[in-house]
Amino acid sequence: MVEVSDERQLVLEARSQLDQWTKSARREAYVELFEGDDPILSAEEVQLLDALDSELEREGGDGVWGTDQYGVHAAGASNSDASLGVVCVYHPQITSDSVFRGIDDLDDATEERLNAALWTYSERVATLIEAELNEFVRR
Repeated sequence: MVEVSDERQLVLEARSQLDQWTKSARREAYVELFEGDDPILSAEEVQLLDALDSELEREGGDGVWGTDQYGVHAAGASNSDASLGVVCVYHPQITSDSVFRGIDDLDDATEERLNAALWTYSERVATLIEAELNEFVRR
């Protein structure tokens, strides 16, 4: 059983590693989902997301690939074996009123495919971060 103060310290230490884990997980998820043998989007759709990303970065923002956000949390009661977890707290999404939509008028079907891919990407990043977190906790 993990004491509350020990759990709090573990969360703080894990959160200090979160940026590094996130960067690594984003790279791995991107390659796996968009450049692998069975990409979840066509090359043209990935180019569209990359163009949106570039435009947003030129405007001073984080871009498509840098807007997803993750958090480390205490997963349950202090007597739980799995005391920490990772959650995606912000999934990038293209909507008719979002800044992501501004570069081109997307048809609804394309918008839905891109949003589904961004959701899948963010969830995969969270899973990869959680694997790093679990390794960190075991040390």
